[in-house]
Amino acid sequence: MGFLKHANPYLAVIFLQIGFAGSAIIAKFALNKGMSHYAFAIYRNLFAGLAFAPFAVVLERKVRPRMTISVIWKIILLGLLEPVIDQNLYYAAMKYTTATFATAMINMVPALTFLLAWILRLEQVNLRRLHSQAKIAGTIITAGGAMIMTMVGGPVIGLPWTKADTNVHSTIEANPQNPLKGALMITAGCFCWAGFYILQAITLKSYSAGLSLTSMICISGALQGIVLTLVAERDNPNIWFIHLDIILLCYVYSGIITSGITYYVYGLIMRAKGPVFVTAFNPLGMVVVAIMSTFILAEQLNFGRVFGAIIIVLGLYVVMWGKSKDKTSSSKANNIDQIAPIDQQLADENLTKKSSNDEENDHPMKGNIVGENVV
Repeated sequence: MGFLKHANPYLAVIFLQIGFAGSAIIAKFALNKGMSHYAFAIYRNLFAGLAFAPFAVVLERKVRPRMTISVIWKIILLGLLEPVIDQNLYYAAMKYTTATFATAMINMVPALTFLLAWILRLEQVNLRRLHSQAKIAGTIITAGGAMIMTMVGGPVIGLPWTKADTNVHSTIEANPQNPLKGALMITAGCFCWAGFYILQAITLKSYSAGLSLTSMICISGALQGIVLTLVAERDNPNIWFIHLDIILLCYVYSGIITSGITYYVYGLIMRAKGPVFVTAFNPLGMVVVAIMSTFILAEQLNFGRVFGAIIIVLGLYVVMWGKSKDKTSSSKANNIDQIAPIDQQLADENLTKKSSNDEENDHPMKGNIVGENVV
């Protein structure tokens, strides 16, 4: 039982990464079939919110904190950052790239989270410390890997099974490839996702009901997405219709797995293990997507994208190493802060005893009084 309890966070993150990889593959396939990323962002979050709301009402009815104006504004902003802006940018960019490319690029999120936290003065950085230098260097390395993936092509890494299905190739070619445009859109989306992580951590401190918060974020994002879609797709009413096809499967699967379960479970794991632990498994999703996409979508891998993905992962782990050392230093500082008052108290007590002893020895009448009592 002890082993299973210790292994639960690891198993949960691994299964979530596999689920995220499946979502990326299904979404890419649905986008190739003509799915609107605006409608996708709406229905995905709507399904997630409606699926989790009943559980939130029942399971958190006794522990749900009081709602305040500040929390409401934070939920609205959370719904705008990730469910609306990030998801629309990410899946719009996937039309111009591949599922592997898009999944590799989102490994920039931990480095960008550190950068935003530094700018907002939520992250302590001491340029004289090695771990702070590592976080800055890792951010630069991650950005360099993204540029390599975008700019460098190189020879195609031929895999036998990617040459078999010509129909899949024709479907993929229906969407023109533009890695630079896709990379810029994904990078902008990653900044929003990083901001979402920071704001979510802040919101959970004042509103700790995870299921309720997840449901409200998803529903808030869906409502705001409707407003955006009515403007952006006002001449395309067909996107609102739902049919029994791969697009509906994409809505339901991504909503329940990638939005609902992922938001909630990641929140639980971050409370126990911290965000560094969660982001450490991000490259696993990229590897799973790369393997699955070559089989299902017949995507070709070239040297530039593989090398750039490796550089991004290297930068990710450099940032995480710096974060882990940062936590170690802070815990040592806390221990020192706890020990120092005790030492100071003992020193003060010893000084007081010494002073009282000195006063007794130096008292002018002490010897006479003691002598008289003895006599």
